[in-house]
Amino acid sequence: MKITVEISDSELKEIRHFTGEKKKGPAIRKMVADALMLRRRQAIGEKFISGKWGTDLTGFEKARTTERQEAGKQAGKWR
Repeated sequence: MKITVEISDSELKEIRHFTGEKKKGPAIRKMVADALMLRRRQAIGEKFISGKWGTDLTGFEKARTTERQEAGKQAGKWR
């Protein structure tokens, strides 16, 4: 789909700099895609922070403690 937008020369120069694109069209397209990706990531992050999404780490603390104990035993053998 094609659209027409008004962008100042200084903003376009900045967009081209940040995207690394030399041509105007690809630079704007990349900037929009990047901005959209960041917004999607933000929305996903907000779902985890709010508690709407989450994960169950059953046994994580026990495994972590066991790994630390084993690492301590191995470190003692090397000394």
